[in-house]
Formats: sequence, structure tokens, C-alpha cells
Amino acid sequence: MFQDIAPKVFDNHYNRKTAPSKDDYVVIYHDRKAVLYKGKQLPRYKEVTAQWHFDLEQYTYLFSIDQSRFYLIEDPVVETTDYRYEDVGTFRHLDPEWLGYAGATACHLASWYAANRFCGRCGHQMGRETEERALKCPNCHREIFPTIAPAIIVGVTNGDRLLLTRNLNGYRRRTLISGYVEVGESMEATVQREVAEEVGLAVHNIRYYASQPWAFSGSVLMGFFADLNEELAIQLERDELANAAWYDRKDLPKDDTTLSLTWRMIEAFRHAEV
Repeated sequence: MFQDIAPKVFDNHYNRKTAPSKDDYVVIYHDRKAVLYKGKQLPRYKEVTAQWHFDLEQYTYLFSIDQSRFYLIEDPVVETTDYRYEDVGTFRHLDPEWLGYAGATACHLASWYAANRFCGRCGHQMGRETEERALKCPNCHREIFPTIAPAIIVGVTNGDRLLLTRNLNGYRRRTLISGYVEVGESMEATVQREVAEEVGLAVHNIRYYASQPWAFSGSVLMGFFADLNEELAIQLERDELANAAWYDRKDLPKDDTTLSLTWRMIEAFRHAEV
């Protein structure tokens, strides 16, 4: 999956005092876009300093992968022929994949910083803590941490069949039922609610499979499998889904992307691993 970058090691310990060196990577972020070199590479510190001028205080340390550190610049820059803003989704296809994962994760943090420049309680500009990744209001002392939205993905099974859906808008490939956790819900309750809402079915024997951070939606995804209670007609939620259908293991559609938890779950069912 996207986060599986071994043997490389992702380290998100916060160290605000770390200064960038020439080969460290810099994510220049603005409005869900990041600057890439020729649409393919994250710029390094030495390349950024050759193109634009920033004070050291403008570089925010994010995390490291092995010996490579990643920094954020939040101020917009003037694009050049080679260095241009690209949509965050570009990181899904970046080569090598570990650098795409790093870029997407950096943009998750960048989006959080951008959305919390000012205190939501009193309106003062937020300050940055030195010992942990947090923002604190100097006026009312409100403290906030990076926002992560929990969501579930569920593979609904009926013997040797798996239920696949297709969204009405956005992502058009066949996928699994998914949805965000509501306030006061357990993960298992979310599974039951989403299945009932999207296809009008009931499930039991809900079992955890795996999880995945998904920076593109600021989420952490938790995958479950669940068994169908009884074979009833699908009642499609037509505001969200174009269709839903049962597929035998041998007839499950192939997907050319291996990044997502959904792909891993479908493959696990295809090969009778669950």
C-alpha cells in the first residue's frame, strides 16, 4: 500500500529546531498544490534557495524518511519554466513511490497549517509549539493538533461473493463501501450504518483487516470485512452510488493501482485469504 515504504523508515518525531541542509526536500504548498520540478520531482533545499529567497524561519520541519528531511514553505512562489505547482493528486503517481507518499503526507500537514492560521475561538493568530506538533493561541490558550478524519472501508461478503460499488461522482472504478465515522460511533457501528445507508443491507461478524493513512482526504482508513445477514435486494443510495453488484471471486475486476487499502482488500478476497 501507499505507506509501505520499507526498508525506508518514516519518522514523524517533531523537531522544530532542525535546520535544513542542501539535500533535504522542500514542499512549497498553496491551495492543494505543491511545486514540483518538471512535474516529477520534489525540489531539494539547494534547488529552492537557487530559485527563491526565504528566511530560515519560514521553513517548517515536517518529518524524515531515512536521512532525508522534509520541510514546508507556506508562502506562494512565482512559478518558473521548470518549477510549477501541481495538484496534490500527482503524488499518487510519483516515482519513486516512497517520495510520493512523503509528498502527500507533507501536504496533509500543510493543509492543516493553512486551515488553522487563526484561532477559531477568539480570532488571534496561532503560535507554534516548540516541543510538539501543535498550534496554540497566545490569547485564549486554545491548543489544536493535526486533524485526522477516521473512516471505514468494508468488504461485504456473501459466501464466495463480494459486494462492489461504483460512485456516482469522482472515483469511477469499482470499489468497496466506505464512509466517515460520526460522533459517538464505534467503527463497527459505522460499518453497519454505511452498509445500511448505501445498499440497504444488514451485516454481522464484522472483523478488522488493516488500516491506511490517506493524506489526500486527511483520513486514516480502517478496513473491515463483514458477512451479509440475509440475501435481500440491494436498495441503492442513488445520491452517492451509480450501482452496486455481487462478484464471485473469479470475476472480481482487476485494478492497476496497488496503493490503496481497497485494492489490498479486494485482492485478499480474490485469493481466499479472508
